[in-house]
Amino acid sequence: MSDTDAKAVAGDNARATAGQAGDPASHDAKRIENVVAFTRRDRVDPSPEGPAPTDGDPPHDEASPGEAATADVAPPNAALPPHVEIELKLLVDSDRLKDFNDAPAIAANARSKGSHKQLKSVYYDTPERTLWRNGLTLRVRKSGARFLQTVKAESGDDPLRRGEWEASVPSLAPDLALAMPFIAPKLRADLEAERLEAVFTSEIRRHTRMIDLPSGTVEVAFDQGVLKAGNRSLPVSEIELELKDGSRLAIYELALRLAEHGPVQPSIRSKSARGFDLAEDAPPAARKPRKLRLDPQTSLDDAFAAILRACLWHLLESIPAAADGRDPEGIHQVRVALRRIRSALDLMRSVGSLGKLESLRSEARWLAQNLSAARDWDIFQTKTLPTVAKFCPTIAGFATLRELAGQRQSSAYHAARAVLADRRCANFVLQLGGWIEARGWRGDVAAEGLAQLADPTINFAARMLSGQHAKVLKRGRRFKSLAADERHRVRLAVKKLRYIADFLLPLYGDRKPVRRYSDRLTDLQKDLGSYNDMATTASLLAGLAAEASDSASAAAAITGWQAHAMVEAETHVRGAWSEFVKAKPPWLRDDEA
Repeated sequence: MSDTDAKAVAGDNARATAGQAGDPASHDAKRIENVVAFTRRDRVDPSPEGPAPTDGDPPHDEASPGEAATADVAPPNAALPPHVEIELKLLVDSDRLKDFNDAPAIAANARSKGSHKQLKSVYYDTPERTLWRNGLTLRVRKSGARFLQTVKAESGDDPLRRGEWEASVPSLAPDLALAMPFIAPKLRADLEAERLEAVFTSEIRRHTRMIDLPSGTVEVAFDQGVLKAGNRSLPVSEIELELKDGSRLAIYELALRLAEHGPVQPSIRSKSARGFDLAEDAPPAARKPRKLRLDPQTSLDDAFAAILRACLWHLLESIPAAADGRDPEGIHQVRVALRRIRSALDLMRSVGSLGKLESLRSEARWLAQNLSAARDWDIFQTKTLPTVAKFCPTIAGFATLRELAGQRQSSAYHAARAVLADRRCANFVLQLGGWIEARGWRGDVAAEGLAQLADPTINFAARMLSGQHAKVLKRGRRFKSLAADERHRVRLAVKKLRYIADFLLPLYGDRKPVRRYSDRLTDLQKDLGSYNDMATTASLLAGLAAEASDSASAAAAITGWQAHAMVEAETHVRGAWSEFVKAKPPWLRDDEA
């Protein structure tokens, strides 16, 4: 069947599904048949100790794709848990892909030479991208004479985990009725009313081998091919590592051994994500980190794992956007993710001296420092310069400044891409992932530290939040009279408190005092940050002025504009400090406030 035929039949099937709604009895019976028809797979234990913590859910104000997919996954009398796919990709150069098949880690542990397949897949959605916007994908794949329809769903803040449901279909056209039981009820009406269309296709040559390690069994797929959307195409060259049995640590152990064989780039960006962006000619998405929801009684050990997994997920999700460069938010979110990782590692210092922790923290700092120039030029080019130029149209030199700054920005991005593609970056990501899954911090702590790891997280949270809150208040004494360097020390303490609060404040619920404290802390950090941005601008302008004297008037205008803005900013930051000091810490009892 051609892509055009598949597209036409997709619309017919969608309308046929909508027509079934008129007969509730037959519709319910059909749903039960569809659920049973789906291939049942056993859930894989995602950690050495058993199922992964489910505390790291997305924030209450964001729809969780995992929740959207599983809110009503099975009809009455048909309990069918979704298959959880645990997978990591390693992007490699196309001319090196075959070399990895001979890597020692593969050759020594593979069950056999594996199998080869030609896979053609068509990805479907509505014209409004209803499925994709809700964290779901619908794909039909042809492998030999077989056609397999798959629904996939993202899963919270876990970087490796996705829900997956499969069913056999007769052709490349989708059967929406088979997918409906695995889609949230609130989306079904929209899907039944809209026509499905083929968004993009993938054509992949796949070589699959099964690798047995002491920690688990991993299916390795060497994928090479192309994604196509209209007249646009994107090459694919990657190694997929999917856990089939055992601990998720096996994925990271194998990935690290493959990284020794040659350059790889760890990725969680699916083919579907790349295909949808290709169809829209859009850059990879760069999103803010999702808020954690930790249960107050969760052990500190589990909380550390959930926090670090969420940080790693945010980093892996943000790297493609940063490397792409079209959206400045990409570099920004990578730096945010790295600061969150360092803050999480700082929290863990309280349980004892951890050698690996210090190494990971150092690597996160190295990576962030090498991305700072790109972020500085992004702010200058997208915010500082355009704002001043707009309100000073008669002043000459802005075009020259923009051109010179653009050259610096381009050079900074070139350096940033080189760092993100560096083997040191890949090793950092993989080592961090492996350390999380092995709970590596346990081996470095004394007996009293292990006891603390078993305690409820809420006890730890109160101590850490109180300690950092007190440090902020101490550094901010006589705030109005603080010198610039003293203000900078306050800003650093506030930033650290902000990240600790992001991790631990949700333990205290969604009460009004919690929201008030969080909002005031955020406002204070933002206002203190404006001073730092102005200092950075002065440094950038000094470098540009040396290259083009005809831009001196424009540079002076920016300096004057920011000096004037500093006066207003001072009023704002003093007010923000006053409001923060008055906010009652939500972890304190009434008699402690």
